[in-house]
Amino acid sequence: MNNTYAVLGGGSWGTAIVKMLCENNNIVNWYIRSEEDVLFIKKKSRNSKYLQSVVFDKSKINPSSSIREIVAKSDIIILAIPSPFLDTELKKISDLLKDKILFSALKGVIPESHLIVSEHLNEFYKIPFSKIGIITGPCHAEEVALEKLSYLTVACKNIINGQEMANSLKSSYIKVKVSKDTMGVEYAAMLKNIYAIVAGICHGLGYGDNFQSVLISSCVREMKKFVYKIYKTNRDINDSEYLGDLLVTCYSSFSRNRTLGNMIGKGYTLKAAISEMSMISEGYYATKNAFELIENDFREFNIITSAYEILYQNSNPKATIKKLTNQLD
Repeated sequence: MNNTYAVLGGGSWGTAIVKMLCENNNIVNWYIRSEEDVLFIKKKSRNSKYLQSVVFDKSKINPSSSIREIVAKSDIIILAIPSPFLDTELKKISDLLKDKILFSALKGVIPESHLIVSEHLNEFYKIPFSKIGIITGPCHAEEVALEKLSYLTVACKNIINGQEMANSLKSSYIKVKVSKDTMGVEYAAMLKNIYAIVAGICHGLGYGDNFQSVLISSCVREMKKFVYKIYKTNRDINDSEYLGDLLVTCYSSFSRNRTLGNMIGKGYTLKAAISEMSMISEGYYATKNAFELIENDFREFNIITSAYEILYQNSNPKATIKKLTNQLD
């Protein structure tokens, strides 16, 4: 197949995906909201704001600030717009999506609907699940920019679409595997951001590596329970798309969710921490969604509940984490 790809989003992950696609494709259509940023890329062959070390081959990219132009020219659409802004952009192209294949590279929920992206696309834009896929880690955009060996998982009900996407992303420094567990992979990607915020809060409060190991092993068990509750299927939670993605998000200095938590642990108010960060922390929105899904069984999900209390109920982080330490083993 000679499908044409579009990447929607000019942030760090969108930039990294364009870089990966350029390794294997003749042209990548790229929607970036700011016309000023588009002009900079056309002139300098690099993104002025994100992953500035990446230099693109101008002949392989078609950047534009017109989302309709980009989508109309493309067969396969990769969504890399932060979830708080995604629905606003989707409304601009709702009439163009019918015959497209969509892959979500987001790691969060849509605030307007409190749904993960695939469910939102299906419910509000009538995209069949067979035409929706997920691109997930464990993978940080910053390491893709440096061409450090990284691993991706492409999850798709339609295995042919999934394999084609995998072939378009893989390279000497990117290994890609294909999964059919779209729901499990997407919910795990949502949850790991919540757990990374909690890990960051604990780090900011001064808890050490010994405690973090117990916290994160507890996160794995809680993730397994949550994902099984939402979507029952055979899966190994220790695989890289679940456990691996959780680990890199909780431990890496590149993790914006861990960074947000760390600032809260060090005494920043939530508002101050969010305003100081230049990138969206998906875990903030995911926490509310996750808590609403398990609210009737919140005592089974102590870590999600602790995140919700701190982020949405103004609970004291030190006291809340102290209570959590007595619930872990």
